[in-house]
Amino acid sequence: MTHIKINKEPVELFKILKFEGVVASGGEAKAVIADGQVKVNGAVETQKRKKIVDGDNIEFMEQEYQIVLE
Repeated sequence: MTHIKINKEPVELFKILKFEGVVASGGEAKAVIADGQVKVNGAVETQKRKKIVDGDNIEFMEQEYQIVLE
């Protein structure tokens, strides 16, 4: 599991995917979320602007990421 550090919360889901380089662009992030390819805390998430906070887990393409507030 990879840890993603954030310095404020909440952060929108698509921004985390984009800024961490999980996907190439914000548009791609929105597309994979809308397509149901991303899970948050074990459940498929289709809200692009889902608010992500400390302790949340994100799964995408068999990779897991845990959000940690600095």
